[in-house]
Amino acid sequence: MNMSNNMNTQFELNREVLEQSLSKEVTEFRSLEMVKTGKLPKILGVLLLVSLFVWSILLMFVPWRQSVVGSGEIIVFAPMQRPQTIEAQISGRLLQWYVVDGQLVTEGQLIAELSDIDPRFLDRNQLKTLISQKNSLIAKRTAAEARVQSLKNQLGDVTESRQNAMPAAEERIGQAQDRLYAAQQSVEVAEQNVKTSQWQLDRISSLYEKGLRSQRDQQVAQLENVRAKTELQRTKSAYDVVKKDADISSLEFKKVKADTGGSVDAIKASLSEADQVIASTSADIQKLEIDIENMSERVQQRAIRASAAGRVVRLNRVGTGETVNAGMPLATIVPATEDRAAAIMIRDYDAPLLSVGNPVRLAISGWPSLQFVGWPSVAVGTFAGRISVIDAVDDGKHFYRIIVVPDKAAIGAKKEEPWPSVKYLRPGAKATGWVLLKNVPLWYEIWRQFNGFQPTVPSPDTDSPTGDSESTNSAHSGN
Repeated sequence: MNMSNNMNTQFELNREVLEQSLSKEVTEFRSLEMVKTGKLPKILGVLLLVSLFVWSILLMFVPWRQSVVGSGEIIVFAPMQRPQTIEAQISGRLLQWYVVDGQLVTEGQLIAELSDIDPRFLDRNQLKTLISQKNSLIAKRTAAEARVQSLKNQLGDVTESRQNAMPAAEERIGQAQDRLYAAQQSVEVAEQNVKTSQWQLDRISSLYEKGLRSQRDQQVAQLENVRAKTELQRTKSAYDVVKKDADISSLEFKKVKADTGGSVDAIKASLSEADQVIASTSADIQKLEIDIENMSERVQQRAIRASAAGRVVRLNRVGTGETVNAGMPLATIVPATEDRAAAIMIRDYDAPLLSVGNPVRLAISGWPSLQFVGWPSVAVGTFAGRISVIDAVDDGKHFYRIIVVPDKAAIGAKKEEPWPSVKYLRPGAKATGWVLLKNVPLWYEIWRQFNGFQPTVPSPDTDSPTGDSESTNSAHSGN
């Protein structure tokens, strides 16, 4: 009996479950019937799917501009126009500042003044003393030069006098020799007359003894003989006098030669001494000139002046009376220039793809921009540039620096906006650069990105003019 009751109860339960299940299926079928899609939405959905597929296929062939991206900062391209640090050239004590932070200065304007603390340069009148010593030495050299000129004139006069006196003395020697020769001839004639008169006397005396001649003839012969001997003595005396005159003439010649030679040598010695004085004085003057130049430069180094026209952006916190050492930075000046460039760091993985002249799009911090990587022509707020320099070595961290300068050709042709003025675009501002490479289909770019390949290197005549860094730098410097 109990088993029969249990079976009835189970049957009732199964029937109720079946009825609930059938009721639920009927309700769901009616709901599906109520939300069933019509034909028009199905057609529109198919068209959308087909359009999406077609557009996807077409987009695969849309040109895509490959690029290499890097970041860096704005710099000044010309080295002489970059921010400059003004240093103390000497060790000294700061006397006074003449400028404040942010002040505009002109080239050579006085910025600060130092007082020297080197013991060798403490005398403030040292420069005047050196100049006075130099003037004294110049006067001394001038006097020595005048003396040299006077001695040269004396030497000329003495030389001319010697040239005139020597021939005259030689002429007197010749005349004395001629007189000596004539006196010698007279002596020889007198000797011959003595011999003749003696022979005549002997002959007449012999004839007188024989009675052939008279006594008077003998006496006349004796007289002639005496006269001849007397004439011989006179000619010999005259010969001695002439010989002494010849000796005196020779001595006078030697005296004139020695006197004039001594005068010439004395003047030459004095001239050498005067030249030595001039040389030593000139050497002293040159030393003083070096000292004066060094002292003048030292005095100028006490004045700290602006190396270029620009703005003082930073003053070292050194107060009046403080001591500064040589080489200590005192101020920083940013020259007034419109010369700007961007230094962008590129990975070593991408560096081989770049070359001088590649176009670059720059996004600069502070200028809102929107850069479409594959379509640079629709970029907003970016600026056009060209690669001017590619460093030959990395920075030690496997990054290479490229320097990007404004694209003057595009800016000049009004195709691109000029870079902002230096009033707003200051050195040090952050910049992001996209170096534009070759145009490729979009499917190729997707395939390249999927495989991790490098971008395609553009041919030299595809996007930009070619040229080495030196020619580009020269052109930029010329502009």
